[in-house]
Amino acid sequence: MAEPDALADDLLDGLADLAIDDVRARRAACQRLETQLSFVRRLAQGHLDIVASEVTARRDGARRDGARRDGARRDGTQDGRTLVEQLTEALSDRITAPGPGRLPAGLEPGDIDAALMASLDRAAPPAQVSDPASMSDAELHEVTEALAALERDVSSRRRAMFDRIDALQEEIVRRYRSGEADVDSLLNR
Repeated sequence: MAEPDALADDLLDGLADLAIDDVRARRAACQRLETQLSFVRRLAQGHLDIVASEVTARRDGARRDGARRDGARRDGTQDGRTLVEQLTEALSDRITAPGPGRLPAGLEPGDIDAALMASLDRAAPPAQVSDPASMSDAELHEVTEALAALERDVSSRRRAMFDRIDALQEEIVRRYRSGEADVDSLLNR
């Protein structure tokens, strides 16, 4: 059986007429895509945290004694903190997301869709994010705006995928409740 297209407009059409295995396959395809979207969203948020940390360092650096305009010292640290310490602080700021959230079906995102990764790379080229101090203020602003837009888009796509997953799950539950499917069929696989 071919992998169902989780983005197909007709994915939810005629669910009641499909075999239970087809409904499960569609749900699994949606869950895989949601996991990929979640992974890319977390990457975008991490990139945003790195860029925001640089913006903050520049803003605060202009007010500190002994610091250059960019807040860095001659030894490559920010107020005596190493780059790793700064990144640890920036990336640990949001350990949990707001809202109830969902546990992912799997922690491994698998092969990430190339178009998703390309959109992240366009928003925040890896060379820039790996060295945010090298960006001008205008570049930092541009990357921040692009990452924020990407994060909003991916979040919207995830919400739409959750709606599909919920509809597919409801169909599966309906079948078990009505007796159209039984638990024994899962055990005899």
